[in-house]
Amino acid sequence: MSLSSAAVIAVLAVALLAGCAVFVDSKASQREAEWVAQTPPSGQFVELEGRRIHLIDTGAPSPDAPDLLLIHGANGNLRGFTFDLVSRLQSDYRVIAVDRPGLGHSDSWGAADSDPRAQARILHDAVAQLGVTRPIVLGHSYGGAVAMGWALQYESETTAVVLLAGATHPWDTALGRWYRLNASPLGRPARALVAAFAPQDMVATVLAEVFEPTPVPEGYMAHFGPNLSLRRASQANNTRQVNALLANATEMQPAYARLTLPIEILHGDADTIVGLEIHSRRMEAEVASARLEVLAGAGHMPQHSHPEAVVAAIARARTRAAEQAETPTNTDTDLAPDERAALSR
Repeated sequence: MSLSSAAVIAVLAVALLAGCAVFVDSKASQREAEWVAQTPPSGQFVELEGRRIHLIDTGAPSPDAPDLLLIHGANGNLRGFTFDLVSRLQSDYRVIAVDRPGLGHSDSWGAADSDPRAQARILHDAVAQLGVTRPIVLGHSYGGAVAMGWALQYESETTAVVLLAGATHPWDTALGRWYRLNASPLGRPARALVAAFAPQDMVATVLAEVFEPTPVPEGYMAHFGPNLSLRRASQANNTRQVNALLANATEMQPAYARLTLPIEILHGDADTIVGLEIHSRRMEAEVASARLEVLAGAGHMPQHSHPEAVVAAIARARTRAAEQAETPTNTDTDLAPDERAALSR
């Protein structure tokens, strides 16, 4: 083969690949628009630093009822809470459920929101605009790390923390191949292929694996809108945040022991996503104010499999905080302003 023939073949190959990429991106854009139309914003937007946080603010309880902030996990959005849990809480609490930065309908802060402490700062400043004061902060899975990041920075402004299968501690096993792939140069085309062609039965299968060993509640998939997490930007944001979690949890863990606010923990003993022994058992052992309830037979989604236990844990946190307020101790453990500012860089 002559040099000129080889060059022509190379040019044609590049053109073919480029054409395929354009087609895939176009297909992905079409599906993403359909997904947003199917699962539109259900709440309001708060503007912060030129970006927007999507949240719901609901409940009309008595004026002295505490604020309750709900923070979802990886690949999630606030609809995971509005499916059932919020309706169980809104008569007793002012409930604020948020889409974390870069997920759901909230904007991304780019690399700055890779740290759960930075996400906590963003959410703190966003809900402060709504007059939220001394909330009970509940975090599920990755949201547990954000809740702990909140407590480390704003303990004196926080009533209590509730962790549901919280991913709060360092671990010694590798993340799944999908997360490793996304950290490689192949991440971008892989995300485009998923957005363009991932079948809905695959989405349903993945969701079922997250819920195991309990079934996905009827109607949950349609309400939750898991396809929002398949958008290319959402995939990129989620994998970036999860890939950075180990390093951030390693930095955060030594500071947990200084916390004195009530921490209630629920964790299923059948959870295969976030290990009970690695995270919640260690939190209970390291923090004097942490109390763990192990849910027999529960998987990674206790807010759906054991909602009554979640409501009870929140109530316990509220009661313990009230009792603690009657015998105050020194909780001046918040980060200094310069430490907080460092998180926003």
